[in-house]
Formats: sequence, structure tokens, C-alpha cells
Amino acid sequence: MVFSSYLFLCAFLPVTLIIYFLTPQRYRSQVILAASWLFYGWAQPAFLGLLIGVTAFTFALSRVMMRAPDARTRFRWLTLGVSVNLACLAYFKYANFAADSLNAVLGSLHSPALPWTHVLLPIGLSFYIFHAISFLVDLHRGQAEQPRDFWSFAAFIALFPHLVAGPVLKYHLLADQFQRREHSVDRFAQGAQRFMAGFCKKVLIADMIAPLAAAAYDVPNPAFGDAWIGTLAYSIQLFFDFSGYTDMAIGLAAMMGFTFPENFRDPYLATSITNFWTRWHMSLSSWLREYLYIPLGGNRKGPGRTYVNLFLTMLLGGLWHGAGWGFVLWGAWNGGFLLLERYLNRRLGRPPPPIWYAIPRTMLLVMLGRVFFRSHDFPTAMSVFGGLFGQHAPGLSAAFRLELTTERTVILVLGVVLVYFAPYWRSLEARFGTRRLYQRVSYGLIPAFVFALALLSAQSYSPFLYFQF
Repeated sequence: MVFSSYLFLCAFLPVTLIIYFLTPQRYRSQVILAASWLFYGWAQPAFLGLLIGVTAFTFALSRVMMRAPDARTRFRWLTLGVSVNLACLAYFKYANFAADSLNAVLGSLHSPALPWTHVLLPIGLSFYIFHAISFLVDLHRGQAEQPRDFWSFAAFIALFPHLVAGPVLKYHLLADQFQRREHSVDRFAQGAQRFMAGFCKKVLIADMIAPLAAAAYDVPNPAFGDAWIGTLAYSIQLFFDFSGYTDMAIGLAAMMGFTFPENFRDPYLATSITNFWTRWHMSLSSWLREYLYIPLGGNRKGPGRTYVNLFLTMLLGGLWHGAGWGFVLWGAWNGGFLLLERYLNRRLGRPPPPIWYAIPRTMLLVMLGRVFFRSHDFPTAMSVFGGLFGQHAPGLSAAFRLELTTERTVILVLGVVLVYFAPYWRSLEARFGTRRLYQRVSYGLIPAFVFALALLSAQSYSPFLYFQF
């Protein structure tokens, strides 16, 4: 079940909200949990048991860990809990990748391939495993308290707004909200507005330009224009798809009284790759910093070790996104530029470049790196790079022209304008108090949402891009 579906919008969500608000406060965690398990089990009933098993194991181990007589024993229990959760993630997400890589090596040596049965990847596994691990680590560090009951903890892990595609949350940020949270008409209306904005991002922009990216990346040897327009289209699609999902998740949470942290802060206005990763998927960046980069030593063990830690963190961050060499290369791409920027800034003392140059340069690096992220395999990435650097046909191919309709061109241009004008609009609102005009624009969400609902029936099924991670 996805947010942008009639089943969710017309059945699951209204029924869940009605039952939720009719239920006394002390039982609402159970309602959230039941609804979240139904939401997850509807999509993949075979893996609902895995979600429940991870939740129950993590909760039980946390009780045992906190009752340990000394710090060393608690650390051993923590190691066991983190290891089991990581083993679960490794098997379901990376076993196929490991088997395929091994068989590729065996094939190059003319040896018979090892028999292997393909393992299905549960939706949202990476997210709820990270939630479980951060809970155990924070509990061990004293940054979180033991949950009062299993139901609240299970509801946190399975909370359907963030279950399958984030944002990555920490238990201690929501623990108090499971006990006390604000419910009001204004808060519900704000949540509904945020949800509608995210829905429009997904359906009216991301899904509309998705065929342009597919036309460039799903064909051999894309022409120069195909590759550049397709790569730009994918960057716009990915932003509006993922930030749209985040808006919908934050809106749904607000409708039920929860406050989720923001996950994006105008990432395409970043002036460097370092700055980009403080703006894009901020919940994941924070998780990687707190639970990987800092435990590796952070910047506390000298410049050389800092560079290694940065690069390794981004490499593993790339691998977290998917089991494939393209994701590894994408992580290495970002890690390499993080190292380069850190060296230039701290060793050579270079002043920051002007914004008019820094923003386009950073966007170009982001787009080029995403060639690895979007491509099905390494040969596809090399084919797209060949198109980008003029090694194939110039201009646009006949097949791409068929996809580059006037409607999609307008939507792509609109997406670029919104990416760069929306922050300017917010600054005008803050400086000149354009609240009334802002409210009128907000009212425009209602007809846009209705139009998106109507358009949804004409589109093919299009899950959120981050569902695959």
C-alpha cells in the first residue's frame, strides 16, 4: 500500500483516523500499531512476521541489556543486538549481490556458478533496522529511556508514515510524544495541507517527468541531449518524489499529533557537496554521522584517519541505498569530493567560491554522481556518461523526442523553477509578511490535490523511489 493510491486515500487513511480519534488516549498506541501492521502487511504479508520479529527481539534484548550488572555486560548485549539486526539486513538486502558477484568471478574463471535462490527484499527493511539499532545504541548511551511498554515501542518502529521510506527517526525524539502529544483542528489542518503538498509533488511533477529519465537510462547509447535532459529530469524527479513522500509522512504524523523532523532543506541550493549532505535526506546524514562516523573515530584521530572515516561512511551510505556496484561507486563519488573539499578548505585555506558559481558547480557534481545511482549496472552508467560527454549522437534521438512532449517539458521547467523559487518565496514571506498572499497560494493546494487525484487514475502504478531502499 502506498500513500499515492486510492486504497490508502479513500479507505485506509479515513478509517484509521476515525478509529484513532474515537479511541481513548491510552489505547491509541495500539490503534497506531494495528493500523501500521495492516499497512505493511497489505503490501508484503509474508514479511510482516519479520517486522514483528525484529521489533520483539530488539525490545526483549533492550530489557536484558539494561538489567545487566555492569557496563561490560551491557556492551556485550548491545553488540549482540546490533549484530543480529545487521545480519538480518545483510541477508535480505545483500545476499543476492554477494552471490551474483561471486558467480561473476567464477564465470570469469570458467568455473561453474554456485546455485542460489533469489532472496526477496522486504520493503522498508533498511529503515526499520536503522530505527532498531539507533534505539539500542541510544539506550546504552543513556540518551533514551527504556520504553514503558511494548506497544509504544512497536508503534514507533512500525509507525506507518515513516515505516517504508523514512525519515530515519530516533526513539527518544518520539518517546514522549507517544505519551503526550497535541491534537487540535489547526494542527490537523496543517498536517492535511502538508500531505496534499507532498501528494502533488509526487503525482504532478515526479511521476510526470519520470518517463524522461527512463528514456535516457533504459536505452543503449543515449544521444547528447537525451543524456543531459534525462539526467536533469532524474534529479528533479528524485527530489520531488522523495521530498514529496517526506511531506506526506510529516503531514500524516501531524494529523495524529506527532512532530517529525524535517528531512530536506533546499538541497539544490547547496554550495558544496559537504553542504549538500547537510541539506539532503538530513535524517540519514545525521544517523550516519552519529552511529557510524563518530564511532569510527570521527575527526578525533588526526587528518588521515578523518579522511578514511569520511570516505568509509559515504561508501557504506551508498551501499545502504542499494546492493549494487553502482551504489558503491556513487558513495565513493560523494566520499571523494567530501575529502577533497575538506582538504582544500582546511589545508590550503581556500576561500569559498561565489554563490553564482558554487551552486551550479555543486548541482553538476550531484547530477553526475547520480548517473551511478540511477543506472541499472556499470555498463549503463558508462553508456550514459558517453552520451553526456558527446561520444554518441549529437542532439536528441528520435525515440527521446517522442517522450519529450510539451507537457513534460513544461513540468520539468516548472520543477526547476519551484526548486529555486520556493526558498526565495519563503524569504519574502519572512521579510515582508506576505502571509495573506501565502495563504491564497496554499488554498490553491485543494484544486491541485483534486486534479492530482483525478490524474492518478490515468497513471500507471508508480511507487516511491525510496521504497526500493
